Amino acid sequence: MFTVFKKTRELISKIDEFLDTLLMAGLEFREGLKYYIDGKLKEFEDKTKKVDQLEGKADALRREIENIIYSHMLIPEARGDVLALLENSDDVLNIISDTMVEFYIEKPLLPEEIKKDFENLVDVSINAVEEMVMAVRSYFKELYAVRDHIAKIMFYEKESDKIGQKIKEYLFNNQKIELCHKIHLRTFVNYIQTIADQAEDIGDRVSIYAIKRMV
Repeated sequence: MFTVFKKTRELISKIDEFLDTLLMAGLEFREGLKYYIDGKLKEFEDKTKKVDQLEGKADALRREIENIIYSHMLIPEARGDVLALLENSDDVLNIISDTMVEFYIEKPLLPEEIKKDFENLVDVSINAVEEMVMAVRSYFKELYAVRDHIAKIMFYEKESDKIGQKIKEYLFNNQKIELCHKIHLRTFVNYIQTIADQAEDIGDRVSIYAIKRMV
């Protein structure tokens, strides 16, 4: 019995560390994109490398968690839900890292008029990720709090849609911007919106898994 209890504590500790890593990657992404928007490419490059390191750490932690669960036959009644939740959460970090790499490689030119909107888009998308992390953490520790965090995820995802649409409307209504440039920038707007979309998808999953635990 002591061994099982000890391993359960180790599992929760590893899940916390995994979620902390995901949260930190979101914060590094936010700072990195602000550096990019301000034209501070060296600082942006440093943040890109940091997010890549965090992605590797999160992958290793997820594998450790899976090993603990299977090796010690923990939480059999919710094992599938927990593993799916961690894997899908890890997908958010992959999207964040991939987006930074695309910015680093392609270096899209942002018109001055939309830089603030781009920054706001990054903010609300990472806000959605922060609430997603809190929702997942609540699933393990404070089940009653899950609903509040999911409501906030939905709010930020809708804000992401609004800001993204605003940027796209500006781009495609501006005759001074070449079509290839418009399409290029639209792609990067979609990248950032996808972060919020994925966070919302995970929020939906947490909601279902939480209901299953409560019944």
